[in-house]
This record gives sequence, structure tokens and C-alpha cells, in this order.
Amino acid sequence: MRRLISVPVLVLLALALTVLAPLWVPVVLLVDLCTAPRRCPRTRLLAFATWWAWLETLGLAWAGWTLVTGRARRPGPHYRLQAWWANGLVVGLRLTCRLVLEPRHTDALTPGPVIVLPRHASLADALLSAWFVTQVGYEPRYVLKQELQLDPCLDIVGHRIPNHFLDRTALDNSEELAALRTLAADAEAARSCVVIFPEGTRANPEKRARALARIAERNPDRADRLAALEHCNPPRLGGTLAVLAGAPTADVAFMWHAGFEGLDTFGGILRTIPGAAPILVDCVRVPRAEVPEGDDERAAWLDTEWLALDRRVDTLLAERATMTGRTTTDERSASA
Repeated sequence: MRRLISVPVLVLLALALTVLAPLWVPVVLLVDLCTAPRRCPRTRLLAFATWWAWLETLGLAWAGWTLVTGRARRPGPHYRLQAWWANGLVVGLRLTCRLVLEPRHTDALTPGPVIVLPRHASLADALLSAWFVTQVGYEPRYVLKQELQLDPCLDIVGHRIPNHFLDRTALDNSEELAALRTLAADAEAARSCVVIFPEGTRANPEKRARALARIAERNPDRADRLAALEHCNPPRLGGTLAVLAGAPTADVAFMWHAGFEGLDTFGGILRTIPGAAPILVDCVRVPRAEVPEGDDERAAWLDTEWLALDRRVDTLLAERATMTGRTTTDERSASA
């Protein structure tokens, strides 16, 4: 039933954005020229929406072709589709919104098996990690929230390759955690990695404060330890510990970025695009021998590593702020 609604809506959206472009482009561009003439964010955002809608529609056509040709149960074509989709979205962001990725230390992601723990600050984070892990040749396994099944391409392809759509509202999460351990256990191969966002949701000050308050009710010492977080939410332990237990030989790679702040709401997107400086992305790898045994010890280790990641985010944000100022100065000089 979900796909009977989402697939036609996506195709109609792609057609409508294209056919009605002679109407919406002049209107939206006029609004932008009156409100933000140097950036034209609404025009850029709708241009990207058109790109995204057709990319998704072509992805559905690809997935349909694998069904017709009897390859719907083969992971290979779908992993190639996933890599094409992630790269296509990155290209679209660059062309329409001038959002350019500047990766660093991507060698930390290889070789496999590895568990990737990215920072979660925006709507684009899942795309960011997908682009990175597919660029280095991985066949990633994702822990995703169930709500993402509303994206029809992600819904169909995501269920044909090993992923888990997590029910975050489940009162009894024992089955969910068992599924995550199984997902990780089957990933212990050189071309596989597991990607899970420890924060569980996009970070912002309000969510961080609520999360710390909930932790304080159960574990005041842990809440005090994590109160130093400035950019990240506290890690939710259950899912991450389950993945660590399921893949006992996999190293751990932490991923953080600067430049996607503010992209967690529609208003924030309009204020942020186009990008004034590259999106800085960095990674660090922790050998499995440095990951302690036992859930309590691993929980304390994860908190310590997450606090270190939060400080790295601060450093990266400061560097990007310098780059943004330099870019703005260069643009003014060019205009003069």
C-alpha cells in the first residue's frame, strides 16, 4: 500500500516540476531576486528537487528492469544502483546548490570489515556516508529509520540488499537489537561495512538538552560526562552496542563533517544554500583491539570517543569559518 502511493506521487512530481518549469522558474526566480538576489536559494532548491525527482524515477526504472530480467534477488545490480544514486545526488547538489565535498583521510574507511559511525546533523548525512563508502568500493549495510521507507527508491532497493529499517517507537526493542546483531554478523567480509548513526536523530541544541535530561534520570554520572557536548547529541547505546557485538572483528571508523549545519529544516536550507565554502569531511579509524569488551566498558568507550569527535567537529567548523570568510572576501573583490 505504501508503494502504491509513493511511486506514483514521485513520478507525478518529476513530471510536474518539468512540465511546469516555464511557470515556476520565473515566479520563484523573481521572488529570489527581490529577497536574496546574490544566492537565489528557492530557485536552486527547486532545481535540485527536479534533479532528485528524476534521479529517483530513473532509479525506480532500474529497479524495475532488474525485476523484469529476473535479477531482483541479486545484490550486485542493486549495489551498483546505490553507488550511482549516491554519486548522482552529490553531482546534483554541486550543480544546483554549489555544495562541494572536500574529503579527508578516506583511507581510514578501508580495508573492511568496518563499522562506520557518522555524525548526524542534517538531512544530507545519509547521502554523505553513502557516497563515501560506495566510492571506496564497499557494499554497505545501513541501519535506517522506518520513516525513510516513504522514499520509494530507497524503500524498494533498500529492502533488496541487506539493511535494517529500525522501528524507533518499539516498546520492546529486543527484536530490533537482535536484527542489528545479525546484520553486522553477516557483514564481516572485506567489501562490507555497517553504517549506523549513533545519535539516532539529527543533532541540535533542543534535542541534545532533552537527550541529556533523559539520561540524567537513569544515569546522572553519564549525563555529567556528556554535558560537554557542543555539536553532537549523546550516542544512543543500544543499536551501536548491538552492531559492535554482531561484528566482533570489525574496526570502527568515526566520520564527522562541517558545513551541513542548518540543513535539518526547510528554513535552514534556504538560509544555507548555496555553499560559500566546501563541506569538510574527515574520518578516523580505531582498531578493534582498542575497543573494550563488555557492554559497560564499550558504553564508556563510545562516550569518550564521541566527546573527542565533538571536539573535532569544533575544530573543523572553525577551519570552515575561516574558509567562508576568505571566500566571501574573494567574491567581493571579484565583484569590485
